[in-house]
Amino acid sequence: MSQLLTPGKLIIRITLALGVLLVVMLACSMVGSEKVSLNAVFSRLGDETTTNPDYEIFVRVRLPRIILACLVGAALACSGVVFQALLRNPLADPYILGISSGAGLGAMIAVISGLNWTLWGRSPIAVFAFIGALGTVWLVWLIGRLTGKYYVTGLLLAGVVVNAFFSALIMFLTSITKAEHVQSTIFWLMGNMTEEDFLVLWIGTGCVVGGMIALFFISPQLNALSFGPEVARSMGVNTGKVRILAFAIAAGITAIAVSLSGLVGFVGLVVPHGVRLVLGPDHRQLLPISGIMGAIFLVAADTLARTIITPAQLPVGVVTSIVGGPFFLVLLVKYSRKVSWLQ
Repeated sequence: MSQLLTPGKLIIRITLALGVLLVVMLACSMVGSEKVSLNAVFSRLGDETTTNPDYEIFVRVRLPRIILACLVGAALACSGVVFQALLRNPLADPYILGISSGAGLGAMIAVISGLNWTLWGRSPIAVFAFIGALGTVWLVWLIGRLTGKYYVTGLLLAGVVVNAFFSALIMFLTSITKAEHVQSTIFWLMGNMTEEDFLVLWIGTGCVVGGMIALFFISPQLNALSFGPEVARSMGVNTGKVRILAFAIAAGITAIAVSLSGLVGFVGLVVPHGVRLVLGPDHRQLLPISGIMGAIFLVAADTLARTIITPAQLPVGVVTSIVGGPFFLVLLVKYSRKVSWLQ
């Protein structure tokens, strides 16, 4: 299907997807326990002498949360596309390589240590989760490289084993940790979109968008790798270099997403598959469209999480799993006979 994709079609599809994203962001910013009027938000925008509740809710609460959901959703979806291409496994997602367990272990260590400092406005949990995620990816990558020609199989098996081992350590640390500390950590492990400082959001957004752009430029090489390393090498692709670069970028943006939001499952699996089943497997459109659709999916899921049992809130990871599972099955049944994973 890649030969049918023209630059004009790609631009139109990306533009339409971005338009849908903006509409969803605007609609979700209006939803909540408190009603917000855009007219009220902007009517006294320059007036600092009076309090504007609509402005405070919109700008300082809902907008940062929506931007964070966009950032995390796009990062996880693009990472899912990359890992599925590199591992040639349609069930691969950002967490299959132990990223989730590594981040969770880092978070548990931060909680147990009792640290209360901040780094660029981030708590020790977020910082340790980021370090844990990157450290785990490096460990899994190293083990995979040691397997030589069985690199892909070794990488998958290493990810499964490391994930299981770190998950066991998390359970052990949870059992010996004070109850008040466990509750906040468990909520983080299930995914949580909390309001972020705008500086943190812009830095994170810049890193994720930069990573997505870099991945887009190597999307033709990812197309070749999807058919196997031998085919890719016969097409002149430096498979070793492309693998390292794509793996590093995908792991980096996933670690950023995990450190900001906790563990949000299903986005990196459901969204790439949904886009692939509908539009085809060409990574030139699969990467950008998956990123945008991941943002849409997570913004909608987070809005549902914060409103369905208001004033309480559900972890967004619970919503993505409950909603994403049936949605993916519908797509699979409807389109799987038309579009294969490798085409």
